[in-house]
Amino acid sequence: MRFFNRVTLQTPESVELEFTLAGIGNRAYALLIDYIALGLIQIGFLIAWAFLSIQLVNVIEDWAGNSDRLQLWLVAIVLLITFFIYVGYFVFFEALWQGQTPGKRYVKIRVIRDDGRPVGLQQSTLRALLRPVDDLFFLGVFLIALGKREKRLGDFVAGTLVIQEEQPVASATFPLSEQAQALADQLQVEADLSRLLPEDFAVIREYLQRRQAMTSEAKTELSRQLAHQVKEVIALEKVPQKVTANVFLEAVYLAYQQQSSSF
Repeated sequence: MRFFNRVTLQTPESVELEFTLAGIGNRAYALLIDYIALGLIQIGFLIAWAFLSIQLVNVIEDWAGNSDRLQLWLVAIVLLITFFIYVGYFVFFEALWQGQTPGKRYVKIRVIRDDGRPVGLQQSTLRALLRPVDDLFFLGVFLIALGKREKRLGDFVAGTLVIQEEQPVASATFPLSEQAQALADQLQVEADLSRLLPEDFAVIREYLQRRQAMTSEAKTELSRQLAHQVKEVIALEKVPQKVTANVFLEAVYLAYQQQSSSF
């Protein structure tokens, strides 16, 4: 019996990945942490706004003698800014941390697109704008509990999933070259491996596991495509000469494993 649902996605590189969905408990826990952090931000803003409003109202009263209309405008403005802070909190962190807010990062869950790619600004904004609707009458809770993919309304509209962030540190079950072992040490110094998500690592691992069953043409094309994308992700300026795409991917696999196990 599985306590968490799993879902299989096909990436744009035609590699199948299996993820564990976050579950309603983990999502509620993460949301509680986010709401506490968001509440503190809102309280700080309201205190500053109240001080500014009092000063502004006093100035208007001394100058015009009537501040009723100003007070209505101030109330309308503070409501609007409060909503922007609410939405902006989720959009900012999910876009900055590639699908994670402080709560999600603490609970180790992440938002991804339906095809396994990281979420962008558009997906994060849609999810944030629809969050009040999901929270109203616990609509999101019912949708998550009843759906196979555990999606709330914001996930349906944005085309996203919330998954558990697994730490991929298992030993390799496929051969790795000596050249890759040497290059892995170099990558830990020259490349920014922190930009490589667990989902990216999983794509590399799946390719390395399945490449023996591929035709020569398919293996060559896919390895070049993956190597080019990974090079951009980890901000590597130049790959050493005479290093094939396969060796490069093996080295990235090893370097990421070594870095993950060191934390």
